[in-house]
Amino acid sequence: MTIPKRSWMSPTIFEEGGFRFFFFSREEPRMHVHLLGRGGGAKVWMEPLIQMAESHGLKPRDLREALDVIEERQDEIREAWSRHFGGGAR
Repeated sequence: MTIPKRSWMSPTIFEEGGFRFFFFSREEPRMHVHLLGRGGGAKVWMEPLIQMAESHGLKPRDLREALDVIEERQDEIREAWSRHFGGGAR
């Protein structure tokens, strides 16, 4: 079976609240997660603290909701990072 390119280049971790949370496979080594939805997107650092790296097209309320999801599901995001990149930080 062939794995679709999108799944290994930007694997989805989960979808929640109208957002898709995912990684880009070929990007910087500092742990982070991307999200798309509600007319925009963002990149959020996972370490040393969870904080917004950049965003575009999202309302402040949408950003807060996305950050809440990331905080609530951070263990799942970190585990997915470790599985995808083969250990903690790359």
